Amino acid sequence: MRITRKSDIQTIASIVCDCLLKHGIDAVLSGGAVVSIYTNNEYESKDLDFISSEDMKSIAEALLVIGFKKSPGRHFTHPDTEYFVEFPKPPLAIGNMPIKEWATQNNKAGKLQLLTPTHSVMDRLAGYFHWNDKQNLDQALMIAKKYPVKIKEIEKWAKGEGEIKKFEIFRNSL
Repeated sequence: MRITRKSDIQTIASIVCDCLLKHGIDAVLSGGAVVSIYTNNEYESKDLDFISSEDMKSIAEALLVIGFKKSPGRHFTHPDTEYFVEFPKPPLAIGNMPIKEWATQNNKAGKLQLLTPTHSVMDRLAGYFHWNDKQNLDQALMIAKKYPVKIKEIEKWAKGEGEIKKFEIFRNSL
């Protein structure tokens, strides 16, 4: 499958992840792109943040096969889409908690590894907790209202982050 101007974020993410996996590169989608996918673009992100421990040279070589070119820094652009791909520094973690498992979606565009709904909620809450970003709280709520999430796991993590009061605001908003 090719990336076109009509490709949506889930298709592009799947093509990118599948390409990386075929080149032996493990990568997991995180951030706002996951929110976009889980909310059917109720929240729309234009960047796809993949976490990978692979070196940028190997990632760049793999993504060139599907038309992405490396720009300065850690991001890649494609001539047929406004979406861009970034590679924040590893490890895959939310706050102080390493993430060891994730969701996998298989679709016609390929295999996509992404944060689970629970971990995506935690990822968004991290922005709310640490930067007081209300938009991140809203995104966490969007996901939690559409998918079953593990509230006890989120609460335990929030306690570890020292943010139980803000967690209570989240829980009460559900």
